Amino acid sequence: MINIDSVMSAIKPFAGSVGKQVIKNAQRNEAVIQVLKSLKLDPTQPPKDVDGVYAYALVEYGVYKPEPILKLFREKEIKNAFWQAYTSKNSLGFLNEVRKFLNWNTLGNEIREAEIEIQTELEEFGRVFIDVAQRTKSAEFQPYPDWNMDEYPEEFKSLIKEKNRFFCGREFVFDAFAQFLKDNPNGYFTVIADPGSGKSTIAAKYVFDHKSPCYFNIRAEGRNRPEQFLESIRQQLIKRYQLQNSEKADLPTLLEKVSKKLLSNERLVIVVNALDEVEQEPGDNLLYLPTALPEKVYFLLTRRHYTKETKRLSVSPGVPMQELDLRAGEYKDLSHDDVKEYIRLFLNEDSNYKYNLKKWIRDRNLNYETFIEQVAQKSENNFMYLRYVLPGIARGFYNDLTLNQLPDGLEDCYQQDWVQMGMNTAPKELRVIILFILAEIGTPIPLEMIADIAEQDIYEVEEVLKELIEFLKPQEIDEEICYSIYHASFLDFLKKKRVLDSKRQLFKEVNQRIVDYWERQMA
Repeated sequence: MINIDSVMSAIKPFAGSVGKQVIKNAQRNEAVIQVLKSLKLDPTQPPKDVDGVYAYALVEYGVYKPEPILKLFREKEIKNAFWQAYTSKNSLGFLNEVRKFLNWNTLGNEIREAEIEIQTELEEFGRVFIDVAQRTKSAEFQPYPDWNMDEYPEEFKSLIKEKNRFFCGREFVFDAFAQFLKDNPNGYFTVIADPGSGKSTIAAKYVFDHKSPCYFNIRAEGRNRPEQFLESIRQQLIKRYQLQNSEKADLPTLLEKVSKKLLSNERLVIVVNALDEVEQEPGDNLLYLPTALPEKVYFLLTRRHYTKETKRLSVSPGVPMQELDLRAGEYKDLSHDDVKEYIRLFLNEDSNYKYNLKKWIRDRNLNYETFIEQVAQKSENNFMYLRYVLPGIARGFYNDLTLNQLPDGLEDCYQQDWVQMGMNTAPKELRVIILFILAEIGTPIPLEMIADIAEQDIYEVEEVLKELIEFLKPQEIDEEICYSIYHASFLDFLKKKRVLDSKRQLFKEVNQRIVDYWERQMA
C-alpha cells in the first residue's frame, strides 16, 4: 500500500499558489512523471487497488496545486468520504461532507484564505480519479459514477448563467434578506416588482452565490405548475441532503427531514421566482407552499404586485413574513443607481455591443454620462427595457432617432419595435402569425411544428425566427431546438395586442390553424 504521506512529500516541491502563472501542459506532464517515478509508480499503468488509484490520482491532480487543497486530500476522513461517494454515485454528498469537515477543521481557514473554490477542486479530483480508474480496467471501480457536483437543476442552468452575465447592484435587496435571516428562525421573504424590473435576476444571483435549491416559474415555457415545482424541489433536496425514502414525499415532509439534518450554522433557503406566473386551481397557497415552516427553513420569493385575491400566501400565526417592494420610494434612487451601473457595464464590458453603442453616442455629440442618465430615466428603472434598447441601438435599430426619441418605458419600447418592424403591414404578417402561435401554444415548440401550424415553408419560418430572435428564447429539448417567448412582459404585450385588435381576421386565423393542427395530429 502506498503511504499517502510519501505522496504528499513527493508532490510538495511542486505545490503552487492560486495566483501562480498558468503552467504549460508539457511542463506539468513532465513533473507528474517525475513524481510517479520517485514513488516507484509506472507512469503508463496505474495500480489496480483503491489506495493505489487514490495516490496515483492525487499525483496527476496535485502537481502545481496549492498546498492547502493537497493537505485536504491527505486527510483520512476525506479519503473515506470520497470512496463512499464514489461507490454510492453521490458526488454532491462528498461536497457536503467536505464542507462540514472544513467548518470545524483549521484547514477550512487555510482554504478560505487562499481563495480556493472548493467545489471546482473536488470536481476536478473526482474526474482525474475516474480517468485513472478507467485505465486500470479493474471491475472494482465499475460502474463509473457521473461525477457532477452541479447544484443547479439542468432546466435552469442556462437561465442562471445568463442572468448573472452582467449582474450589478441590488445590494440593498440582499442586505435586507440577510437581515431577515439573522432576525428570524424561519419565514417567507418576498421581493415585489414590476415586470422587467430584475426579479428573476435577483433570484438567479442569490442562487448563483449561495447554491440554493430553486425553482423558476416560466409561463412562456409551461413550467409553472405546482406538481412541476414539487418534483424539481424534491429531487434537489434528495440529492443535496441524501434523503432516504422521500421519492413521493410532500413539501412539508421534505422540509422537516432537511431541517433535522442541518448543522447549527446551516440553514435552508429555497428560492422561488415569479409566483405570479403560477397556474393553479383557486383556493390554496400558490404552489401549495406550507403555512408553517420548520426551524432554519426560509423561502426567498419574487412576484409582481398582487391584489388581496391574487396574493394566495397565508401562513400560521408566528411564521415571519416580510416584503420588499422595489417601487417603494425608499428604493427608487437605489434602483436608479443600479440601472445606471448596468448601462455603464454594458458600455464598457460587452464585447458584442460596446463599440457600436459608443459610436451611436459619438455620432450625436453626447457624452457618456448624459447618455447613461437619460437612458436610465427612460427605462423607468426597468432592466428588460435595457435588454432590448441597448442591443437595438448597437445594431442600428434606432439610427434614425435622437436620444430624446428613444422609447419611454418597456411598453413603449415594445410598441416602437412593433411599428418599426412593420408588424401592422401585410408583408410582415408571417412575423405576427408566428408570434401569436407561440403566445397561444404557451410552451416551447420546434420549428417544424411552427411551420406546420403557420402552413408555411420551413425555410421561410426559420428566416422569420432569426429576425425575431431578440423576443424569443431558443432551447434544446429532446435534441430539437424549440422556441418560446423570451419574457412574460412581451407575452403580456402580445395578449394585449390580441385584445385590442380582436376584430382583425388574422388572430382568428391563428387560433383556427392551431385547432386544425391538433386535429391533424389526432387523426
